[in-house]
Amino acid sequence: MMKIKSLLIAMMAICLTMGITSCKDDKDDPVENNYTIYQKAVNETVKAQKKSNKAILLVAFGSTWEQAYDAFDATVAAYKSKFPGYDVFLSFSSAICINRAAAGENVDPRNFYAPPFWLNAFAQKGVQYSEIVVQSLQVIPGEEYTRVINYIKDFANNANGDIDDNYLANVTLKLGVPLLQDADADVNLVASELHKLYKNQANEGVVAFMGHGNPDSYDTYKANVRYTQLEEALQQLNSHYFVGTVDMMDNFKTNVYERMVAAGFTSGKVYCHPLMSIDGDHGHNDMAGDDDDNWDGVKFTPNDEGEVEDTSWKMYFHHLGYECDNSTMIEKGLLELPTIRQVWMNHTLDAINGEPLDFYHSKNPE
Repeated sequence: MMKIKSLLIAMMAICLTMGITSCKDDKDDPVENNYTIYQKAVNETVKAQKKSNKAILLVAFGSTWEQAYDAFDATVAAYKSKFPGYDVFLSFSSAICINRAAAGENVDPRNFYAPPFWLNAFAQKGVQYSEIVVQSLQVIPGEEYTRVINYIKDFANNANGDIDDNYLANVTLKLGVPLLQDADADVNLVASELHKLYKNQANEGVVAFMGHGNPDSYDTYKANVRYTQLEEALQQLNSHYFVGTVDMMDNFKTNVYERMVAAGFTSGKVYCHPLMSIDGDHGHNDMAGDDDDNWDGVKFTPNDEGEVEDTSWKMYFHHLGYECDNSTMIEKGLLELPTIRQVWMNHTLDAINGEPLDFYHSKNPE
């Protein structure tokens, strides 16, 4: 039922983003669709804020939580400080998040727009940035990162036929990769920085990181393996670290529990931490929420995939006898951790210093 509901919401959001027309008070004025209205809004924003001849576009999935917005704002500010020769903008790739943010769900209304609107605005007359760097704020090079690559490909190929071909032939496009792009360098660096931050908690009990993950059918580039690799790298530093997800087969909280028991952790504190760029809906609800509808007072009933639905990580480990409550929830997104955020910024710097974008061959994980 939840999957059907989510699909319907997603379809409605896409329709709102791309297709529904807007009414005008003056019947003599032409009716504009939302696409045109949004593009005009982004064009005006870019023109008003243009200070340099180069731009960085940060691409996040999105959120409707104030804590997440604060993290995004801090990230934009950090980028502006680190890259003073670039204008910095933030986009959401999720139509649902864009529309819910505009409607003011959980927070005051804010307008975020999808990457194609920003890329088109960068190419408009009177702007036409000479260099555009698109930085993925994804954690793994999976499904959402694929969308980022496709946005750039469509832009570079002038998919809508509305960009000056001469400009496209001369603009420099570059792409900053996700946090855990490289199986060795990135995974080990992130593991090292997380250990520096949470070694005290790991010495007191288990630290369980909750990533998102992709279902098997959407495990683009087999990127889910990064969670396994990160757990292995963390356990080289301290065996008390575990990494699970909300959507990766065989790596749900139930699987984390099985690995904990096999390693001898059958009691004690369990600290939970989002392994996501922001602490949004998944962090507040799936990890730290109070939902425990699956608990019947004696046991949990897993679904066909082995996951215990309708129960947060906090309540799951609590009912299994661990010390797991609000005091052991570390509710910080990765962008809120300066040393982890710096890994993304390193990728941006690598992109800037690297060759012009071969957006397909050089940026898809092997």
